[in-house]
Amino acid sequence: MSLYCENVSLDALAEQFGTPLYVYSQAALTEAYQSYTAAFSGLNPLLCYAVKANGNLSILRHFARLGSGFDIVSGGELARVLAAGGRADKTIFSGVGKSRAEMVYALEAGIKCFNVESLPELDQLNEAAAGLGTVAPVSLRINPDVDAQTHPYISTGLKANKFGIAMEDAEAAYRHAASLPHLRITGIDCHIGSQLTNLAPLVEACERMLALVDRLAAQGIELEHIDLGGGISIVYHDETPPDLPAYAQALRQLLGGRKLSLILEPGRSLVGNAGLLLTRVERVKRNGDKHFVIADAAMNDLMRPALYQAYHHIDNTNPQPGAPFTADIVGPVCETGDFLAQNRRIAAQAGDLLVVHSAGAYAASMASNYNTRARAAEVLVNGSEFRLVRAREQITDMLAGELACL
Repeated sequence: MSLYCENVSLDALAEQFGTPLYVYSQAALTEAYQSYTAAFSGLNPLLCYAVKANGNLSILRHFARLGSGFDIVSGGELARVLAAGGRADKTIFSGVGKSRAEMVYALEAGIKCFNVESLPELDQLNEAAAGLGTVAPVSLRINPDVDAQTHPYISTGLKANKFGIAMEDAEAAYRHAASLPHLRITGIDCHIGSQLTNLAPLVEACERMLALVDRLAAQGIELEHIDLGGGISIVYHDETPPDLPAYAQALRQLLGGRKLSLILEPGRSLVGNAGLLLTRVERVKRNGDKHFVIADAAMNDLMRPALYQAYHHIDNTNPQPGAPFTADIVGPVCETGDFLAQNRRIAAQAGDLLVVHSAGAYAASMASNYNTRARAAEVLVNGSEFRLVRAREQITDMLAGELACL
């Protein structure tokens, strides 16, 4: 079948740029972003795109031009945001393991807020800000102990998870933060997980956060914003994502007349379905009754199936691919866990171009050089136009920083 990204043939892109190849739709990025702004109109949230989902500079620049802020989890991601033209004062710094050097870098850049996840982090940030003679804006990430009903590796709001400050410790943590002279408390934050298909946990988490906001206000700690994180699912297979307007309406009712600005941190839901991974079939192999379609993309290009047993729909662009059969679609990496799909019905033969759907999030951003494999090129499509937004890595790039010392 002939497949296109917007008005551009995927076969033509693979022919020009080679495979594996990530392809992104600018129209899909815009549509996903505008679905949030439309659903949450009236609440006027600051949308902080979660850079970890896909940190390509052209994607960051596109979101910045749409008015997005950014959610980062490292100094490197801050550097990406700034290089792409994003605003530091619309950037939130999350993550459990910020280093002192990263804190200093973010303070000097003038970020909007640190989402702090422990008391030791509060103390270290206070010291870093004191060293610069400034005051750090902080929000505390509170763990609401809400089951996100998602894969355990991407559930982040339970007591067993490494993220956030336990709800029972929250008030004492805020009082401690208020006692530190180089911190200014600005808000409260939570993020309960990723790929959420049910609104109920999101609403419950907000209710618990707002109850805490009221208890803090009674102690003289007034907050400016509430950050409810991201986590809205996309369709990989047969999921039904939460209805954004319904989520927005629930938040309107909960927030009521409160003087709290709203921050959201969408990531996957902005880029996941905007991206594809193109891969060429090298050969088809049979071991007894088992068939393997061996492609040139591997777990280093798309880690999600091996890491989460995640499903990605896969199409073949060949109009005459032959009869379908059941096979594992695997890559060249020397690991049994190197697969893009297992026990999938597919018609494929050597030379066919396969299209792995929903690869805009946590594909290129999680890519590695395992087995000394070069990271793939990336292309951004806009209507009938397209441009290379990341060149294919070369062996010289991979070896450049190494020294062969005896």
